[in-house]
Amino acid sequence: MTAVRRLSLVTDEGPALAPDRPKGALRIAIATQDMKGLNAHFGSAKLFAVYDVTPESWNFVEAVGFGDVSDESGKHKTEGDDRITPKVEALKGCHLLFCLAIGGPSAAKVVSAKIHPIKVLQPSSIEEVLSRTQTMLKTAPPPWLRKVLAEAGVSVTKPSFDDED
Repeated sequence: MTAVRRLSLVTDEGPALAPDRPKGALRIAIATQDMKGLNAHFGSAKLFAVYDVTPESWNFVEAVGFGDVSDESGKHKTEGDDRITPKVEALKGCHLLFCLAIGGPSAAKVVSAKIHPIKVLQPSSIEEVLSRTQTMLKTAPPPWLRKVLAEAGVSVTKPSFDDED
C-alpha cells in the first residue's frame, strides 16, 4: 500500500485542510520531484504540487507526496502493488494534471476521475506551468479546456470570429 502524505501551509491558526476551490478557479496538479518544476512522469512522481489558478492569480493549495513510486520505465519496486489508484484518489478534485508522461492505463484512471491529463514535452518550472495556464484562461481557451471549465463550473464565453467592423 502506498502511503500518501498531504503537506500544506500552516498559518497562525494551525494546519488547515485543503481549502475550498475559489469560484472561477481551476485546481491543477503538477507532477514534480522537487517542488520546483514539472519534472516527473505520473507514475514516478514523488510529489504533486496542487494550485488553484484563475486568470488573475494562483494560490498554492497543498503538496501531495508518495513514499513508494514507480521508476520512469513503468516498473514497480515490488510487482502487484497498485501505486496508481492511491495517486488518482489523492488528486480527486483537481481539474488538470500536468506531467512529462503518463501510461495508457494510468491516463484512463485519471480521466475516469474527471481529471484531464496534460503531457508536457520538456521539464519546466512550476511558475511557467502556472503562467501558461493563466494565459490559456485569459485568451480563447481551446475546446478541451472550455469543456473542463464548464465541468468545473467556470463560465467561459466562446470566442467570436465575426468581424465587428
